[in-house]
Amino acid sequence: MDAVRVVSVAEMRAIEQEADARGITYALMMQRAGEGVARIVQQRYHDVTSKVVLGLVGSGNNGGDTLVALTHLARWGWQTRAYLVRPRSKDDPLIGELVRVGGEIISLSDDPGRERLCAWLNEAQVLLDGVFGTGVKLPLRGEVADFLSEVARFHPLPHVVAVDCPSGVDCDTGEVAEGTIPAELTICMEAVKIGLLRFPAFEYVGELEVVPLGLPSDLQAYQGLNVHMAEANYCRAHLPRRPRQAHKGTFGTGLIIAGSVNYTGAVWLAAKAAYRIGAGLVRVALPGSLHVALAGHLPEATWVLLPSELGVIDRDAVEVVLDSLERVTAILLGPGMGTEDTTAEFVARLLGKSEEHLKRPPLGFVMSEKSVNSERPSLPPCVVDADGLRLLARIPEWWHALPAQSILTPHPGEMSVLTQLPVSEIQANRLEIARRFAVEWGHVVVLKGALTVVAAPDGRAFIIPVASAALARAGSGDVLAGLVVGLLAQRVAPFEAAVLAAWIHAQAGLLAAQALGHEASVLAGDILEQVPEVLRRL
Repeated sequence: MDAVRVVSVAEMRAIEQEADARGITYALMMQRAGEGVARIVQQRYHDVTSKVVLGLVGSGNNGGDTLVALTHLARWGWQTRAYLVRPRSKDDPLIGELVRVGGEIISLSDDPGRERLCAWLNEAQVLLDGVFGTGVKLPLRGEVADFLSEVARFHPLPHVVAVDCPSGVDCDTGEVAEGTIPAELTICMEAVKIGLLRFPAFEYVGELEVVPLGLPSDLQAYQGLNVHMAEANYCRAHLPRRPRQAHKGTFGTGLIIAGSVNYTGAVWLAAKAAYRIGAGLVRVALPGSLHVALAGHLPEATWVLLPSELGVIDRDAVEVVLDSLERVTAILLGPGMGTEDTTAEFVARLLGKSEEHLKRPPLGFVMSEKSVNSERPSLPPCVVDADGLRLLARIPEWWHALPAQSILTPHPGEMSVLTQLPVSEIQANRLEIARRFAVEWGHVVVLKGALTVVAAPDGRAFIIPVASAALARAGSGDVLAGLVVGLLAQRVAPFEAAVLAAWIHAQAGLLAAQALGHEASVLAGDILEQVPEVLRRL
């Protein structure tokens, strides 16, 4: 399954120009786009009480796509109406074709009091927004700006479907004009425009779907376009298979090194998430003093009791961990570990660094020769999360110490610690920052937050098209980390494991909010409990 591309306006223009030169004309692309829009509308809204659709039509390609869509819908039994917001040629064949199949048409100039507009809005079940496309220049001014504002204020609006983008959105920067009509669904042509996956535009796009235009796969304009949007079809295709003859070893063993006396729940959330996503066995290495509190809540796990000091993992726990790596196919390091000095030394030792490598080592401790023995077993792929990231940052050039293509899952604050960049800069350039450091460090970066970015060392990146306050709760990141290590344990490639986990985690958050009735009520455990439903729907 080809992933959905995310492109800039200039990149999309280059794709269309090359396709036109190769014989896929602009007119043909418009026909395919309009038919694709119509099919999605028909599939999504076929059960509305009355099949009345109103199209707001501009003078450009979006307006043309909308006219083609209306024509197809008219042929399929819809009552179709086109409101020409901007002038089109009087001999426009698209208008002629719509009239021939029974469509009604009126122009803004012929409706000065907007009586017809209000009547049509009242009767429509679906509203196609095809006024402006990717070429819009902000701010909007004049009669059309006033028109859009009037429509946006209309209540109640029909189901709003934006054609390629909501009119008034800058498809590169994500800026939004005043009066932009919020869409329930945005149907993009061939690729999602990058500005739609930025704020504030993302608040106006609703759900995103893409109409493929059937362009040649070998277009030169596609070269180097390696940003994509995660969606169900891609994730379905990359889920690990579950053969009937499998045994628990088939699905790998995840070792979760986590927990401290102050953050006991992080262990449970991460371990259960790893199991829920399909890991064959989850082995939990935690401070021994936490075992009694957790063992009865997760009887499926096996336990490695680590030496601890005041409820945190002790520097001397490394040998116990290294002796527990048999059959381990992936490691999660960090959830709820705390940032005490003794735990920092544990992390340094685990990665083969001596105490002297720490930026802020405690005084008076001497590293034993045994713990840095060159014959120590090599570590399997690692996921580093939460406190593990902050402890990692204490080690100079820590990225060289991690196993190749490990997965880092920072939120913006942790990314700031790793990069020494201010959070404001990271948030203003999330995609660029994630990609830059994934390449520099040689590891997969999952930059969490609204519109999570997953970036690979080879320059690829995925954006998760979800932003929900349901995910903004303590423990949510522990669930995500557990999903990542569970997929990695099943030998899913690191980048794909991170994309899958981030998308599934986001969908589980949305389902949890829906089940509970409000985002404010969602706990991390509620997100975890929705993971099986996300998998079922895939």
